[in-house]
Amino acid sequence: MLNQLAETINRNIQGANAQAFIPEDAKLHGSVTIEATKLFEVATWLRSNKELPFNVLQVISAVDYLDYFEVCYMFANFNPEDMRDVILKVKLTDRVNPNLDSICSIYASANFQEREAFDMMGVRFNNHPDHRRILCPDDWEGFPLRKDYVYPKMYNGMEVFPDAKMNFEDREFEARQKLISKAQNTASTDV
Repeated sequence: MLNQLAETINRNIQGANAQAFIPEDAKLHGSVTIEATKLFEVATWLRSNKELPFNVLQVISAVDYLDYFEVCYMFANFNPEDMRDVILKVKLTDRVNPNLDSICSIYASANFQEREAFDMMGVRFNNHPDHRRILCPDDWEGFPLRKDYVYPKMYNGMEVFPDAKMNFEDREFEARQKLISKAQNTASTDV
């Protein structure tokens, strides 16, 4: 289905460069990657086409890969005779000002999800009707889910991570597990 969808997108949207990714492990979900500049056109086509319609946007998420951001959209068709879903991915290489066209006008469910991707990762959505933070306060600096983000020690006179609220036992356990795993990996490569 993914290869067919990628071919159909490429046939209908000039320059989309849709490519299917089908994992070797059948338990994993495949995806289709498209050009970021064609997201709005592809989303419009997914919503309205008769050949392979997708009437629901379930999820938008963003991933920080250090070199680039990837924004993932899960679309579905809940028609009982033809149920299907697809993960559509776009790659953003601009880490300073990552931006995409908003798809709120096509799928209303994109509204809060785009705001969350902005708030947590700094991805801007052009033409979004209410582009502001949704989880952090309006005056929060930076984007907390980026890998290079450094949390402030204080915010409005409050300590951000007070020792009394921290679970140091879990943190120490995780650190020990990482050291054990690293030692095991080193030992296995030395053999």
